[in-house]
Amino acid sequence: MSKIINDPVFGFIQVPEGLLLDVVKHPLFQRLNRIKQLGLSSMVYPGAQHTRFQHSLGAFHLMSEAILSLQRKGNFIFDSEAEAVQAAILLHDIGHGPFSHVLENTLVQGVEHEDISLLLMERINNDLKGQLTLAIQIFKDLYPKRFLHQLISSQLDMDRLDYLRRDSFFTGVNEGNIGSARIIRMLNVKDDHLVVEKKGIYSIENYLMTRRLMYWQVYLHKTSVACEKVLINVLLRAKELCQQGKEVFASPALAYFLKNQVDKAWWESHPEALDNYALLDDNDIWCSLKVWCHHPDTVLSTLSHDMVNRCIFKVKVYDEPIPEEEVIKLRKDLAERYKIPFEQTTYLISTSTVQKDMYRMEDDSIEILFNDGTSKDISQVSDMLNVELLSKKVRKYYLCYQR
Repeated sequence: MSKIINDPVFGFIQVPEGLLLDVVKHPLFQRLNRIKQLGLSSMVYPGAQHTRFQHSLGAFHLMSEAILSLQRKGNFIFDSEAEAVQAAILLHDIGHGPFSHVLENTLVQGVEHEDISLLLMERINNDLKGQLTLAIQIFKDLYPKRFLHQLISSQLDMDRLDYLRRDSFFTGVNEGNIGSARIIRMLNVKDDHLVVEKKGIYSIENYLMTRRLMYWQVYLHKTSVACEKVLINVLLRAKELCQQGKEVFASPALAYFLKNQVDKAWWESHPEALDNYALLDDNDIWCSLKVWCHHPDTVLSTLSHDMVNRCIFKVKVYDEPIPEEEVIKLRKDLAERYKIPFEQTTYLISTSTVQKDMYRMEDDSIEILFNDGTSKDISQVSDMLNVELLSKKVRKYYLCYQR
């Protein structure tokens, strides 16, 4: 028996009874239902309401398809390995906090969500009597068949193939759609490394161009960046007030991170930090923001009002570093307008550098497999892609400030 889930992107997804269904039913996995996949992108694309739960199921579906396709081509994969890599892709995002990466450098310092994912995997593994041990090995790239890890984390992993399709679907950015089914059917293994058969080269070219478009049009959209800066600043202000002994409303889990300086050392010496993190989701933040709108602190209430009522920071984008004198002038204007000390204006303004390169040969290249058994990097065989341009690190400077 299996559980059938109707997915708007891929149709019916079957989750087999046993380990995989136990993972999906686990409270830590169900928590992903309460965390949006695209964080604050819904401020720009109102349809972007899908969750990490939906994405994880979609990535699992693509992983199931990839395993079947590779097996049909003579690549031997044990049933236990197939189940383990499916479990690993289900759990690849288990460590994400509310609003994607916002907490990583605000309430939690120096602890990446990948590290938290591993800790939560170990916790689920304990609950499931060690059944996830092989999945964790593959996830950590400690298993001899390294191509299985590449299906989870690489230039062509199932994570990316799902989120590009899914995010394109829910944002309505049709240009972001990719031929995930064809890419999966073109995958093969050579020397324990994932490769793409030559007839799939055009699908890969489209995939790389699509990633570039989706990053700048969706993931790094200037309004999304500005919204994230407001949220980061309001959380930092709430944390400062808490640590000054001021009363700030928060759920117990959120209050833990507001009252304590949770860095890597704290995380490693306080096991209750993971317990509280596992209780956090988007609802903790939204509930607090609504209450903070009426807080007596001008900065906290202003920023909370910005979030709740979508009065987002104004954004200017520069190709060169932002002149310091322009930032100082804006801060003086904000101090006068809101009748706050100059030092508090750091919360009403934000400067950041946003950069992204779409393809790095040195990271994990995409190899094209030819009929004679040889393989070459996509950059050496594509007659359409300017891979040098795709590999170039595009850098933009964002100045976000209170309107």
